[in-house]
Amino acid sequence: MKLLLADDHLMVRKGLRLFLQSQPDIEIVGEASTGLEAVTLAKQLQPDVILMDLIMPEMDGIEATKQLKQKYPEMKIIILTSFSDQDHVLPAIRAGAVGYQLKDIDPDELIYTIRAAYSGKRHLHPQATDQLMSHMTETKKDKKEPRFETLTKRERDVLREITLGKSNKEIASTLYITEKTVKTHVSSILSKLNVHDRTQAALLATKEHWFGEEA
Repeated sequence: MKLLLADDHLMVRKGLRLFLQSQPDIEIVGEASTGLEAVTLAKQLQPDVILMDLIMPEMDGIEATKQLKQKYPEMKIIILTSFSDQDHVLPAIRAGAVGYQLKDIDPDELIYTIRAAYSGKRHLHPQATDQLMSHMTETKKDKKEPRFETLTKRERDVLREITLGKSNKEIASTLYITEKTVKTHVSSILSKLNVHDRTQAALLATKEHWFGEEA
């Protein structure tokens, strides 16, 4: 199978390459250091499986996964990250990832995950599975409308700026944070409010009068 590595840390990519290239059924066809580069290389190289980091420059792993799955639904994407919370696990699975593993995974388990993905099977880290199960349980218990209280203070700040029609760049400038951080917060907001895009998030916040006269 053809495999593409996508991680912004060179040492991580080197370590993965060193280990994975010893597997007779795996051919590493390329490496990407940003989400945008991952999308570009995937289009060019058409890998069977992609090991995708979540937090990368230019475009995060969730957005890269979403774009690639829309154009190449047969491409298998495995998230390999350090985050195991719902704010990362759920959006990644919704974007189309068939695997979700943490970077401290046992090497043999990673190989199993890659081969499972190639065969069309899902394989998640136990912590990721726990998050999915918890989310399903919470959803069954409480099917009320999305709650403002589920957002962190910073997420509320970002949502307020979204309702004002500001771009990620403008929000970053207003809140003195990076665009990358803004994108992470936006992704979390959409997940928590169960909406598909920022426009829906802004409409919901305005409809519910979450920011009073400010919105």
